Amino acid sequence: MTNSFLDKAYKVKGTKETQALYDAWAPSYDTEIAKHHYVTPKRTAQALRQFVMDSKTPVLDVGCGTGLSGQALVSEGFDVIDGLDVSEPMLRLAEKKAIYRDLILSDPGLPLPRGFRAMAAIGVIGIGGAPISLLDDMIESLAVGGKCAFSFNDLTLRDPGFQDRVDAMITEGYVFELLREYGAHIPGKNLNSTVYVLEKL
Repeated sequence: MTNSFLDKAYKVKGTKETQALYDAWAPSYDTEIAKHHYVTPKRTAQALRQFVMDSKTPVLDVGCGTGLSGQALVSEGFDVIDGLDVSEPMLRLAEKKAIYRDLILSDPGLPLPRGFRAMAAIGVIGIGGAPISLLDDMIESLAVGGKCAFSFNDLTLRDPGFQDRVDAMITEGYVFELLREYGAHIPGKNLNSTVYVLEKL
């Protein structure tokens, strides 16, 4: 379906276009994404759980959307999750899932909440999504020793700037890489993704 929101998502540019698309996509998002078997939320939640053993550790779900990522985190045993997103219609749907302690309507120009020891940005950073600077913001606001899980899909991995920034953070001693694992993303679209978990030093 060439005119689907999923196809359009990889073509939008800039914060305003991205926000407008996700606002419009919100009512049909869960149905469309499930149709194509979106598995990165489960993979990323499982990866984070490997390194965050205490289920009571609060997790900030950055770019939580309608709450699919939060549901994946809950399924892996996380009990305390806050969600943050730029799309109000998406957040309204996330609220209905009743899995978040708090939901925050984010302004890309404002800093992220500080002090979390676990964060996730599942399918959020990359082509048609948030810029790589969001990863810098996440690490900056994360507590020392905190864990950050995120993913880059195939389209994003083709742009070396995203991977280069991760590698630079590691080389500079800003973070330690705990996991980097390539696997399925959206099988219905023949897309894979790499899931990462970084620890702030």
